[in-house]
Amino acid sequence: MNGENTVKRLAFWSIFIGMAVLALKYCAYYVTGSVALYSDALESIVNVVAALAAWWAIRVSHKPADQNHPYGHHKAEYFSAVIEGVLIILAAILILREVWLAWEAPRLLDQPWTGLAINGVASLINGVWGWLLISAGRRHRSPALLADGKHILTDVVTSVGVFAGLVGAVLTGWTVLDPALAVIVAINILVQGWGVIGNSVQGLMDGGVATEETMRIRDIISANANGALEVHDLKTRIAGRMTFIEFHLVVEADMTVGDAHVICDRIEDALMKQIPDLEVVIHVEPEDEAKLPPGTAAVPFA
Repeated sequence: MNGENTVKRLAFWSIFIGMAVLALKYCAYYVTGSVALYSDALESIVNVVAALAAWWAIRVSHKPADQNHPYGHHKAEYFSAVIEGVLIILAAILILREVWLAWEAPRLLDQPWTGLAINGVASLINGVWGWLLISAGRRHRSPALLADGKHILTDVVTSVGVFAGLVGAVLTGWTVLDPALAVIVAINILVQGWGVIGNSVQGLMDGGVATEETMRIRDIISANANGALEVHDLKTRIAGRMTFIEFHLVVEADMTVGDAHVICDRIEDALMKQIPDLEVVIHVEPEDEAKLPPGTAAVPFA
């Protein structure tokens, strides 16, 4: 429950942090007139909208299972991440529009050092907050929080590039550097947006755990399946912070239901100690009726 409260609290405060950073970045654009700083501010608008979507999705994902959603609401966070990816791509398109206008009428920047200093403060805030969100997202297995944190750190990277490039533009007087930097920002966030969408779609498609994690699950089952003969048809899927595991456990034909249940409880307890937020389904089969799906191999126990 403590982890749930932490995730919700971070998602809530992310909205206000995003609004503060947006205000600073727009102020930097206002005093300079830089299209590159404008693009940076525009991405912060996306951050605020994405933070709102993440906050909503996290609240929904922590709702308990009900009659209409017997497996819970865990996948709601993936919808937030997809929305964020779409907004990132939209921001990139708007930036490219501003680049085109700036390329047609380039101009020197107003008060560049003041604007860059303001933008630098905004980037520092973003960097600390993005790192915090990613750490918490990984620790509590929150796709929405993780996507939000990665997007914010991407914003920091582009801001650093914009800062360095605009310093060069001011020192050299090459006004073309301003829209050129905005193009780089747009391309970078396009790539990031596509990556966020791809990861979220994978989650919506019931992607399984990594191969290394599957092998670890098999080892845990083997170490705690004393009395069983073998396991087959092991399947896993991830839905938000939840991991679902199901498999068939083969036992001797004359084993009682009570004895088989003891083995299942032992395996479930061992898995849940090693893997947080887990649901396990075990189908028990007598050895004389065990049926392996085509192309699968059973794992016998010593």
